Amino acid sequence: MNRSHTPSLLALAIGIGALQPTVQAQVAGTSTLGSASVEYQAIAVGWSARKQIIGHDVYNESGEKVGKVDDLIITPDNAVSFAIVGVGGFVGVRRHHVAIPVSSLAPRDDYFELRGATKELIKSLPAFDYLE
Repeated sequence: MNRSHTPSLLALAIGIGALQPTVQAQVAGTSTLGSASVEYQAIAVGWSARKQIIGHDVYNESGEKVGKVDDLIITPDNAVSFAIVGVGGFVGVRRHHVAIPVSSLAPRDDYFELRGATKELIKSLPAFDYLE
């Protein structure tokens, strides 16, 4: 870079920055959006369904992969009550989905443990189907 242009580029960058609105990250605490109060402290210690749950493998206590978390069911009282675990199939096609109580899944480093499960046992459970 030509050093003679450095001060003018810096002034231009500062000028452009002054025209931009200030953007701040959300931090722990309470904020109000309209009539809704949001507790960011709860968000900070919560889980991201997309990053930490959905798509993660499910293993039994013997270390055998028995399925994958494909979805979460949230009940009308805003509780996450069931994980939809899929087993078999190829790239999700013809996969057998079952509803497993979330309380039965134990979080581990990068997967979930479902004690006593096998692929055959999960396939023998009634299939979960979404209502249209």
